[in-house]
Amino acid sequence: MKNYKPEQLERWDKQYVWHPFTQMRQWQKERPLIIEKGEGSYLYDVEGNKYLDGISSLWVTVHGHRKREINQAIIEQLDKLAHSTMLGQANITSTLLARKLVEITPEGLNKVFYSESGSTAVEIGLKIAYQYWQQQGEEKDKDKRKFVSLVNAYHGDTIGSVSVGGIDLFHKIFASLLFETISAPSPYCYRCPLNLSKENCSMECVNEMESLLDRHHHEIAGVVIEPVVQGAAGMLVAPDGYLAKVRELCNRYNVLLIADEVAVGFGRTGKMFACAHENVSPDIICLAKGITGGYLPLAATMTTNEIYNAFLGEVYECKTFYHGHTYTGNPVACAAALANLELFEKDKLIETLQGKVTLFTEGLKRFKELQHVGDVRQKGLMAGIEIVENTATKEPFPVKYNIPHRIVLEARKNGLIIRPLDNVMVLMPILSMSLTELTQVLDITYAAIKNVTEEETLC
Repeated sequence: MKNYKPEQLERWDKQYVWHPFTQMRQWQKERPLIIEKGEGSYLYDVEGNKYLDGISSLWVTVHGHRKREINQAIIEQLDKLAHSTMLGQANITSTLLARKLVEITPEGLNKVFYSESGSTAVEIGLKIAYQYWQQQGEEKDKDKRKFVSLVNAYHGDTIGSVSVGGIDLFHKIFASLLFETISAPSPYCYRCPLNLSKENCSMECVNEMESLLDRHHHEIAGVVIEPVVQGAAGMLVAPDGYLAKVRELCNRYNVLLIADEVAVGFGRTGKMFACAHENVSPDIICLAKGITGGYLPLAATMTTNEIYNAFLGEVYECKTFYHGHTYTGNPVACAAALANLELFEKDKLIETLQGKVTLFTEGLKRFKELQHVGDVRQKGLMAGIEIVENTATKEPFPVKYNIPHRIVLEARKNGLIIRPLDNVMVLMPILSMSLTELTQVLDITYAAIKNVTEEETLC
């Protein structure tokens, strides 16, 4: 590729590109960060500056950038086949990956449907659950057309996944486009609106979920949940036992449990899948992000045999799942995913995570001493540091001060890339980071928060 000058790239980017989740007026005013290459835990911009990747390139990178084994798997696959459709035919790597996913995911998830992103994985899960009930033998099951989702949920950006979301900042403007859902209170909170203890808040939310299912189970197709951590809501961690209780309630009321493990899967919470923390097997699981180790777009929606069997029939019965994507099960993406999963085993990554999680947990404790940190929430190697103007009231700084973005720029000056969710600074380090690199992530973030929030003037 021809070498272009940084100023040329900046001009063309600002002229032609619309960036996701980015206020483009602000982008136009600032010097953009343009990444040229990566190596291990680091990214390098077009001017040669080096940065620790503190958000795993939006929560996806597992073994680091330019991992030799994944690079080689992609090259070898490209020498054989770049793509062929899965509509009515198969390819080798998608078959092998499906077998491997069935081996490592919670028990009972035996069928794999591929797509390209977390949003589509959830969308597919919703459609499968809906059609499953429509194809049951009893007429009453056809009334099961609604979904229960939790307050503050985030499941993606397609219309179906937005419908089961619950974050006004992202979703409110699209309200008239969405289908009706049933909202359940969430125990994934750090300040209970009822001023209950965490344990009592969890029980209250379980009781509310039971009440909802008792009243509405005849019209509910499934409960959609982010197991253990609500990511986009600000790294909100559920009380122990909540997920298992929801599984029990879904069983009792004959409702499908759909687990969105897009953000929390593939080691992010300290176990391979977040459902494993409570030995829960959902009826449908949605996977993406870390599935290829941060290399290529790929997602999987997995179901039980019972659900899959409801779609079997003669052609004239029209029980087929009429859904598909052009690049479903792309052979190159599946080859990357297979290499990624082989590295989990070869490097014993889940076992080695435990020491890193301990260091991460201990290192985050001192953030609570900062005068503008309202809360620190963490599970495994995912954390949210809430920035507030007043720790007593937990009120955030006025938006005009743009504090989270200023913290991002301050960290960047010192060689770290991070990104906020509203007023929560997110740390999502690459799982393969060394203890030294993790310490640097914590130190740079701490200094950035302190320097920006304790300035004499914030205006």
